[in-house]
Amino acid sequence: MRRKFHLIAAFLFIYLSGYSQQDQLIDSLLSSLSVAAEDTLKVSTLNKLANAYLRTDQNFEATKMANEAIDLSTKLHFKYGEAVATQLLGKEKWYASDYTKALNYYHRASDLFEQLGNRRGKAKVTSSIGLIYFEMGDYTKSLEYDLIALKLWEELEERKETAGPLHNIGMVYDEMNEDSLARVYYQSAKEINIEFNNKSWLVRNLEAIGNGYNGGNTYAEAIKYYEDALVLAKEIDDKLMVASLIGNIGVAYGSLDRYPEALENFFTSLKLYEEIDNRPAIPSIYNNIGLIYFKQGKLTEAKDYQTEALNLAKELGILYWTKMAYQSLYEIEAKMKNFESAFEFHKMYMQISDSIINTEKNKKLTQLSMQYDFDKKEASAKTEQEIKDAIAVKELQKQKLVRNGFIGGFGLVAIFAGVFFSQRNRIKKGKRRSDELLLNILPGEVAEELKLKGSADAQLIEHVTVLFTDFKGFTSMSEKLSPKELVADLHECFSAFDRITEMYRLEKIKTIGDAYMAAGGLPTPNNTHASDAIKAAMEMRDFIEEGKQRKIALGLPYFEIRIGIHTGPVVAGIVGVKKFQYDIWGDTVNTASRMESSGEVGQVNISETTYALVKDEFVCSSRGKVQAKGKGEMEMYFVG
Repeated sequence: MRRKFHLIAAFLFIYLSGYSQQDQLIDSLLSSLSVAAEDTLKVSTLNKLANAYLRTDQNFEATKMANEAIDLSTKLHFKYGEAVATQLLGKEKWYASDYTKALNYYHRASDLFEQLGNRRGKAKVTSSIGLIYFEMGDYTKSLEYDLIALKLWEELEERKETAGPLHNIGMVYDEMNEDSLARVYYQSAKEINIEFNNKSWLVRNLEAIGNGYNGGNTYAEAIKYYEDALVLAKEIDDKLMVASLIGNIGVAYGSLDRYPEALENFFTSLKLYEEIDNRPAIPSIYNNIGLIYFKQGKLTEAKDYQTEALNLAKELGILYWTKMAYQSLYEIEAKMKNFESAFEFHKMYMQISDSIINTEKNKKLTQLSMQYDFDKKEASAKTEQEIKDAIAVKELQKQKLVRNGFIGGFGLVAIFAGVFFSQRNRIKKGKRRSDELLLNILPGEVAEELKLKGSADAQLIEHVTVLFTDFKGFTSMSEKLSPKELVADLHECFSAFDRITEMYRLEKIKTIGDAYMAAGGLPTPNNTHASDAIKAAMEMRDFIEEGKQRKIALGLPYFEIRIGIHTGPVVAGIVGVKKFQYDIWGDTVNTASRMESSGEVGQVNISETTYALVKDEFVCSSRGKVQAKGKGEMEMYFVG
């Protein structure tokens, strides 16, 4: 079976009850299949076979059975069978570390379960998607899907199942060095697993708590938790966790400078991972062995193992261990006085670090978690208020009956009617005003979802074009103008930008000081977002240029603008717990910002990705490869 190292594989369960049992199951299913009619029962048998083949690492046969199940399901219009088979294909690609294809299959399965109204199936798939993003090092998306899965299990009132996403959220915060938040989620998961006597998950909880001690210099405590978990892992014959825990014990011994014991544990762990064919876990072991040799001054051996770690991590697309290998090789080369190689490794380390995590992503992760907690409280308060309202309505009806029976009189009725209509009109005006305000800060579709559900789900939108503008010399200009004059000038420019974005169907995201950010292709995807963004950018540029000429003629200070555009996937949704804000995040946003900062005054600078979409519509001039902060050299183009 193919799985990840200890943090990454926390909840990828391996059914290692013995190949003989699985072989017997496969023989039985094949026998049933040979006489099966072309019906939904045959689809179910094909899916069971695919799953059994996956458990015995016969991926080719698993893929074959799942594809046959999809073909028959399509023929029978049996969506549930198609959903399960698609999920199994995603699992096979996941085990093979082909994350892109795995995600494609899982998203397709999620859509099918959604169409069926099968929320349990959707919850399982969503958890898997979150873990895949975690393995890829995309913690923002991982947390997003973990929170969705947690919400689904809570709505289904399946408390036992909430332990998985709770632990997975803890893993994300662990990687983000948010130790206190990680412990909260780990502890919650642990309590549920003890309650339901779920030993497989409890092993992982104990390991995660041990990891916290391992990172906090309390290594003896870490070893204690690992050894307790190891006893339990051996008891349930969880070979993956046995390998992982032995590796973790090696890490703790290494931190205590007990190098022989550390190496003994690492080599034992490596052998176990190789036995179960878990390639994604191996870069972490290579890296740890290399670190011990480095501490011992054995630089040649250290370099050999770190090179192996780097090559395998890059092959499997594991960003975290690619980054760690670059860092280690930089330190080794520097120690060996190979300064040119050291510089190259350090440069690669910095580039990949910037793509994995930055301060802004930290904020987004926290906001996602806070928004989830806020949504829960809001939903609870909303339910409570609805109950109170229902009671109040019944009480009012009762009072009206009494009042009408004893008082009567058309004059009094008229007075009540007048008050009623006056109040209703006032409520209508208030509601209309609140709707207008909501639409002023949120896209229409998102505002409607918020009003209907009391919350709005975050979306992964695959194709969005992001536009960034920034004024050159803003700081120096602020020294020449009074605050009132400066704000007036900014207001004039941003008001014009608002009109332009609306004209070209872009969504204004926010202003940050003198920067303006907008995006096309969301919240409702379209095929013209790149073209729309460039047209808007050119009008913005022309507006600023006209203002500049006017100011020059009057001898006044003026703005000059840089504009950058990039196209790619983003996560979009509402963040914050007090004042809602529609926002987008992801590497696409960072790259668009780099397009702006790497551009020139009066120019619209676009990425290679955007250029590929608009090259037949606009005249563009290649700038060749341009250095972009944190991104290395990137192909860029000026429009017009």
